[in-house]
Amino acid sequence: MANRLLGYQSGKGFLYDLSGTSKLLFFILVSVAVMTSYDTRFLVFVGVASLFLFKKAGIKWQDVSFVFVFVGFFALLNLIMIYLFAPQYGVDLYQSQTILIDGPGSYDVTLEELFYLFNVGVKYVSTLPLAVIFLITTHPGQFASSLNHLGLPYRFAYAVSLTLRYIPDLQEDFGAIRKAQEARGLELSKKASLLARVKGNIQIITPLIFSSLERIDTISTAMALRRFGRYRKRSWYQAKVWTKSDSLIVFLSFLIVIIAILLFYVNGGRFYNPF
Repeated sequence: MANRLLGYQSGKGFLYDLSGTSKLLFFILVSVAVMTSYDTRFLVFVGVASLFLFKKAGIKWQDVSFVFVFVGFFALLNLIMIYLFAPQYGVDLYQSQTILIDGPGSYDVTLEELFYLFNVGVKYVSTLPLAVIFLITTHPGQFASSLNHLGLPYRFAYAVSLTLRYIPDLQEDFGAIRKAQEARGLELSKKASLLARVKGNIQIITPLIFSSLERIDTISTAMALRRFGRYRKRSWYQAKVWTKSDSLIVFLSFLIVIIAILLFYVNGGRFYNPF
C-alpha cells in the first residue's frame, strides 16, 4: 500500500529468496565502504548497482516515493549547509581552484567544491536504495533472526522485529483516523493552511501514541506470561537456510570492501583527486 513506509512487502525474486543474514551483511559492509570512500568512480559504480537492484526488486515507486523525497530533501539541505559553512573546502581538499562563478567574499562557485558536493550526494544514492531494498524484501522475522545470527541477543532482535511489524499497522491506523476526521468535516488536505494541517495531525497523533503504549503493554504482558527470554537461545520460524546465493552475496560484499581499501592506497587516501 502507498501509505506503508518501509514495511515488508511479499514478493518473488532473487532478493526475496536470500537469507536475511546475508542481506544485512551486504548492506552493512557496502554502506561502510561507501561512507568511508570518496572515490567518485567507486561511488558511481555502487550507486548504479544499487539503482539496478532496486529496479530488479520490483518495488513500486509510489510505495516508497515519500521516503526518497523525505531523505532527498534533507540530503539537499545538507549539501547547502556544507557550501554555506565551507564554500572553499573542495579547494583546500583537492589543492586546486577552478572558479566557475564569482561570488561575494569566499563564496566563489568552484569546480572543486561542486565535485566534493557531488561525491557527498552520490553517497545517498548509493546507500538509500539498498536500505529500502533490505527493509521491503526482508520479513521482520528474518530481520530479527539475522540480527541474532550476527551476535545480537535475541531479546533485542525480537524487539526490532516487533517494531518493524508494528510501524505499518500504526501508519494504517493513522490513515484510517485521518480519513474519518476528514469525513466529519476536518480539512487536512492541501486546501487547508499548513498550520491547520499540523494542528489537525497532532490531534490525531496524540491519542494514537497513547493507544500504542497500551498495545505495547499488552504485548509485553503476553510475552512475559509465555516466559519469553527464559532461555539463552531460541529458534526462528522465519529463518531461511543458507544457500550458495547467500555465500555469493557475502563474497561480493567483502570484495566491494576490499576494492574500497585498495583504492585508499591507489589514491593515497580516501579522496580521488582528478585535478
